[in-house]
Amino acid sequence: MRSPVSSRNGKNRLNTGFNPATVSRNELPRFPVTQPVFKIDLANALRGKPSMNTFPSPLDRREFLAATSLGILAARSATNPISAQDKPSAQSTTATGQTTPKSSDRVRIGVMGLGRGMAHVQSALATPGVELAWICDVDEKRLNSALKAIAAKHDQASAKAVLPQTTDDFRRILDDRTVDALVIAAPNFWQAPATILACAAGKHVYVEKPGSHDPQEAIWMVAAARKHKRLVQMGNQRRSWPAIQEAISKLHEGVIGRLTYARCWYNNLRKPVGPQSPAAIPAGLNFELWQGPVPRRDYVENLVHYQWHWFWDYGNGELGNNGIHALDLARWGLSGKQGERDHLQAVSYLGGHYHLGKTQESPDTGGCLFDYGTHGILWEGSSSHARRPDKLPFVEFYGEQGSLSIEGSGYRAFDMDGAEIAKNTGTGGDLIHFENFIEAIRGNQPLQAEIEEGQKSTMLCHLGNISWRLGQTLHSQSLKGNAEPSSISQSWNTTPEINNLWTRPHYAPGFAPQM
Repeated sequence: MRSPVSSRNGKNRLNTGFNPATVSRNELPRFPVTQPVFKIDLANALRGKPSMNTFPSPLDRREFLAATSLGILAARSATNPISAQDKPSAQSTTATGQTTPKSSDRVRIGVMGLGRGMAHVQSALATPGVELAWICDVDEKRLNSALKAIAAKHDQASAKAVLPQTTDDFRRILDDRTVDALVIAAPNFWQAPATILACAAGKHVYVEKPGSHDPQEAIWMVAAARKHKRLVQMGNQRRSWPAIQEAISKLHEGVIGRLTYARCWYNNLRKPVGPQSPAAIPAGLNFELWQGPVPRRDYVENLVHYQWHWFWDYGNGELGNNGIHALDLARWGLSGKQGERDHLQAVSYLGGHYHLGKTQESPDTGGCLFDYGTHGILWEGSSSHARRPDKLPFVEFYGEQGSLSIEGSGYRAFDMDGAEIAKNTGTGGDLIHFENFIEAIRGNQPLQAEIEEGQKSTMLCHLGNISWRLGQTLHSQSLKGNAEPSSISQSWNTTPEINNLWTRPHYAPGFAPQM
């Protein structure tokens, strides 16, 4: 499955180029690589943000599937009178303060992945004007359990609501032209391919973190949102929490002076992965669809439904699993009102298998440093020691006049002597971020975590993992022209081996580009 180029863990990777692909029901849309993958300049190509109420009607999916190449699809629109994005916006209020939306402002959604996705199911059921039309999971037990929970929720509310349709293949949801949006809570390796395909089918997308499996997929999914003019929200829920927004505003206003540094922590008490022993596929699990784009392996124990996080073909380690939330806040807070203050200059991730052994591929303990020249970020992860006496905040910002801690759904700010100078707490959880996505579709709000902004933060995770796997500090080259100082808009002056970890070397047959 792997090809020559050594990496830190002794595994090998092969780099291949990609061309526009013929798309069929069993294939995923791709975007061509037009330059060496370690020289990325999205800033100019993707400068425009989608504005509210400017979306064309979605392209007919069957017309799309008949096209011979994504690269030559002409920009066009098709009439779809029942799509929410084509309806006039309404003044509405939900749990975050809007009035009940008009029936004409109904938004029909499907949810893909019913582990983490059950939180989104609950949000959909709690949001006025949202119809949960489909639920999808490759595990029949999860699908049945979710349907039972939804039915119970309807009974408790004495609602005469229709239960959602069920499927193990999310592409059936995309075939339903009455569906406005897809919520993707599937594993990391499915998130970008499903997002790309959903955008091409005319659906808006809410995709969970980290959103992409590798840097190239991050670039492709942003390009897909732009190409098909779809709203894509990333699951960085804290971007919608009022007190966190207030904290970031105060940082940008100078509450602790010029910002110099941010520290992020994630601690847990995870147990060893366990042996990866060959086993029979459990009844009711569509393992073929679970693997999707990933090159095929035989089923083993201790992989589905969670331990895949710690294997590079499937997941992104703890840095991409939980580090993304804190790093997104750190980058947001340090960026300033006008966006990025400086470009990322160096990335170095040191750590190892200090607790859990080498059954898993990603490190269980370590620290990743991001150097921007004028400021820096440190993320420290301890997956197998909770470090409970430390009582660390989620993110700590340091400035020339004090510090600010993000704790839960609130914050506290201190002067240089440690005296508290500001604090607040507020609404947290998933619902407020989900509602922002729905209101953006209706044209009433901008997205709080638009996919390009989200993938700039995810790129920090990808670069950190590449640093650890290569055993190298990554150094960037100076920005040229009008490129913005963003971590996905620059070149990396390191060995060519970075190419071999920049993109998946092979996709599974039936899901891969036709070369």
